[in-house]
Formats: sequence, C-alpha cells, structure tokens
Amino acid sequence: MDSDKEGNEKSQTEKQEGAELDKAVRKKQTLNRLFGSSSIFLAPEEIIHERPDLQGKHIIQNRVKEHLANGKSLMDTCQYEKAVNCFSKAITLLPEQTELHVNQAEAYLQLCDFQSAAASYKRAATLEPGAHRDRLAFIYYMQGQCLFDRGSFLEALQAFSKAAEMKPGYRPYEVKSLACLTAAGHHDDCMKLVNEWMMSSDGPNADLYVLRARMNKANNQAALALSPSCTEAQSLLQRLHEASEAARQRAVDCALRGNLPEALCMINISLENSPQDPRLYLFRGIVYRRLKDFTASLEDLVRAVELSESESVCASGSQSVCVKEGESVCVTEESNYQLVLTYNDFAVHCFSSGLFAEATLLLNKAIDEEKNQAGLYLNRGDCFFRQGEWCFALADYQQAEEMCRPDDPSVRLRLAVLHNTLGTFCFQDGCVQMAVEMFSLAVHYNPSASGYYENRAKAYRRLNNLQAARKDFICMMILDPTSQELPPMLMSLFPGLSVCEVLKIPAAECVRDQLSQTIQASSSSHTEQQHRLSEKLQAMTLTNENAASRSHDPESEAGSELKLCVNQLEVHDIVKSILQKHLKGAV
Repeated sequence: MDSDKEGNEKSQTEKQEGAELDKAVRKKQTLNRLFGSSSIFLAPEEIIHERPDLQGKHIIQNRVKEHLANGKSLMDTCQYEKAVNCFSKAITLLPEQTELHVNQAEAYLQLCDFQSAAASYKRAATLEPGAHRDRLAFIYYMQGQCLFDRGSFLEALQAFSKAAEMKPGYRPYEVKSLACLTAAGHHDDCMKLVNEWMMSSDGPNADLYVLRARMNKANNQAALALSPSCTEAQSLLQRLHEASEAARQRAVDCALRGNLPEALCMINISLENSPQDPRLYLFRGIVYRRLKDFTASLEDLVRAVELSESESVCASGSQSVCVKEGESVCVTEESNYQLVLTYNDFAVHCFSSGLFAEATLLLNKAIDEEKNQAGLYLNRGDCFFRQGEWCFALADYQQAEEMCRPDDPSVRLRLAVLHNTLGTFCFQDGCVQMAVEMFSLAVHYNPSASGYYENRAKAYRRLNNLQAARKDFICMMILDPTSQELPPMLMSLFPGLSVCEVLKIPAAECVRDQLSQTIQASSSSHTEQQHRLSEKLQAMTLTNENAASRSHDPESEAGSELKLCVNQLEVHDIVKSILQKHLKGAV
C-alpha cells in the first residue's frame, strides 16, 4: 500500500514538471515567433561572434588608449590642464591601470598642484604597493619649498616631514624640516633633532658639529636678548664680534686689491658671526653690485636699511650689533644711496641688452628713492629715446638740464641730438617752420655738428629763405668740407661758384668768425666739465673702508659712480640707426 502511494505521488510530480516544461517551451516558441527576427533583443555575445572588436571590453580599452595618447601629446605641448582632463577620462573608464594615475600626477605636478599630484601618486602606489615612493617624496618636498618661500613654515614642516617619511634617511629632506623649525622659532626642537642625527650617524660628522655650534650661537644671542646681564652670553658674543671684525677687515683688504670674489667670501664669514650688523649687509650689497649680481645686491641693501632703522639696534648696546645711533643714520643714508646706484646699474645693464622697458622701470624706482640726481633723468631719457617716446625723453633731458650746470656736456649733447631728431621728423611731415626751430635748438646745444647746419639749411631752402640757408651752408662747408651733400647744395645755393670762391666772399668771412667764437666758447666749457667729471670717476666707494659711515653727499665720490647708459660716440650711432629705421633716407 505504501509503495503504491509513493508511486502515485511520484507520477503526479513528474506530470507537473512535464507540464511546466511544456509551458516554458510553448512560451519560448511564442517569443521566438514574436522576436525571433529582431537581433537587438539577444545578448551581445550572441550577435558579435564575428566582430570581437565591438565587444565592450575592447571598446573601453581602445578609448582608454586614445585618451592616454591624447594626454601625452598635450603634455608635450605644455597644455597640462587639457592633459589632466584626458587622463581623468581614461581613469574613469579603467581605474585599475597604474600608468593613468602616474601620468595624471605628472600633469598636476607641472601645474604646481602638489596636493592633487600627491593624491594621484597615492592611488598609483595603492595599485602597485612599494612603488613611486621617491616621486611622491619629491612632490611633498616641492610643496614644502613653496610653502617655506611663502613664509608658511609650519605647513611647510608638515610637507617636508611627509617627504622624509616617504624616503627615510634622506638628509636633505630632514634638513628642510630643521629649517622650518628654526624659522618658526622652535629652537629646542631644532637642537633635539640635531642631537638625534648625531646619535644615529655612523661615527663623528663634522658638518653636524658645525651645525650644532651655529645653533648654540643663535641660542646664546637669544639668551642675551632676554637677559642682558648674562655674562656667558656676553663673553661669547664679544668673541663673535672680534671674529666678525677680523673677517670684515680681510674683506676690505681683498676689495682694495680688486679681488671681489674673495672679499665676498670674507664678508659672508663676517655675517655668520654678526648676522644683525647693517654695515656688513651694506658692504656685501656693494660687492654684489660690483659683481653685477643686482638682485642679491638689492636684497642686502634693503636688509641694511631695515636693520639700521630698527629702534632696537640703535637703542640697546647689548644687541649683537655694536652700532652707534649717529652711525646708524649714516648707514641708512648710504644704504639708500647705494640702492639708487644699484637700480641705475641694473638699468644700464638692461639698456645694453636691449631691454629698454625694463630699464625704464628700474630707473623709475631709482628716481623714487633719489630725485636730485641728474644722471638718473638722463638715463631714463635715453630709455625713452630708444623707445621712440620723444616727449618723455625731452622732459627728462630738460629736467636734467635744470639740475646741472648750463654747460654740462652730457646734457647738451642729448638735447642737441633729440632736437635734431624732432626736426628731422617735422621736416618729413611737412612742418618746415617747426623743423627750423628744432634744428636751431640743436645748433644751440651743439654748434660744432655740421649735420645740424645741413638740415637747417635744407629747411630754410624749403622756406625760400636763401640768406639763412646760405649762411648755414657756409658753416657746413667749414665744419665738414668732405661732405657728399656739398656739391648739390652748392649748385642750388651758389650757382656758378666753387667752394673756394664761396669761402672768399665777405659774408663767409663773417660767418667763419662767428662760428669760431661760438665753438671755442662751447669747447672750453666742455673741456672743463670733462676734466671735472674724470676726476670724480677715479674713486670707487667699495675701496673706501669708511664708506658705510659717510654721510650722503651728491658731490662726494659715491655720487660720481652713477653710470650713464650711453657715451658721446654711442649717441650718434643710436640716432643714425633710429633715423634709418623711421625715415627712408636723410632729409
């Protein structure tokens, strides 16, 4: 009975399963009848057996390769922001590929986005454990250096610490951390860190002992500031002052011999022992200027001004700088004047390199500091002249003329050249009467230049003023008898006469006498000025040991060091090139 019952149940189960199977078959047949001809309802692997390149994984890989190639191409053309976008698209499609994160990090690094670059390298390091640690350390180092330069010392310390963690035992990163602690005033932590280095180093290290000695010196100076009665600190600082003074004297001796690099080394040693002495920064600033390191010179001179103007330096005799109050005022004045000289020398250097706009900006700074130096206005006028800013050049030359003696040759030469140039342009534009006035001013400032008489004679000829034109032509013949312009002008102004015949007429004799007197008066004053100028230029501030203590005097030897952008011969060459450029021939 039991076996029959079990058989019946089994039979019913089989029937039910068979019925369900028939139902599924009929349903599938129905679907096939409805959608059998539509391949879009089938699985991808059922429709692209013959096109493997259309499979999803191949499409993604191809697109990733395309984005990667585009990103690298943009990196080569310095389009880093677009390169970041390309690498980001590739990472979205294939985030487990390390190369994509590395390339994205390098693009961020070129944009100085150190935080994003570090994040990308961290993801790359996660995919490849142990790799890219050195590069990640370098990124943290760059980030720390930027923060340090900006004055964010504690934030820079965190970045340098991360760099040291990424590359353990690499001393340059650790030293940067020490510099951050020192700048932030954490002297105890600095000493602790140095002591740890000395304990962990293999054997004695002279550099570490020197470093600790310097830090102890700084701590003693701080101790003296907090407690002026500390005899131990006073004794140490006295020895430092003596060492500093000895090094300074050696620097002066080297400068007197013209050995500026050795003088620079000695003054650096002196500054290590007395880092708050403004006289030393003044001296080093002058040395840097002589060596044409103008940026370093400006930094030192500004530092000298700041230190000399500090009330604590002037008031407290217990400071590390033994500078009297009156002497500090002299240091300030000399430092300010040396700043003017440095700006001027830097401008002359830029002028000689063709950087006229940059030279103008530097001279603007110099004039802001010192408004009573005619040479600065002359130099700025030369810069304006080379840039074709005739009105500004004329204003500066006239300002220099008001500040100098009326017979100063450097001023008169430039005014003559500028007025002749303006007259040339007026003549070309058809403003002949104005051209005559400009040429007359040029003759007034430099009566010995035959070209000015030639230009004015042509202008008078255009105005049909033959008498004045002939007079200027005679002056031209006397000053430059070999000029190629003589024959055509002779035929126009004195037809039928030769040069000898013209010079024999009574009017020519009168013109000769007047011209001789004018040139003689001008040359005598010019010679006197040149002699006076050459005497001034023989001295050099750097070779004077007491330069820092001199008061500022425009007539002193220091004032004679102001360099001019161009000399007399160069002025005429410059004018010739400018006229050839702006005019397609002489007037």
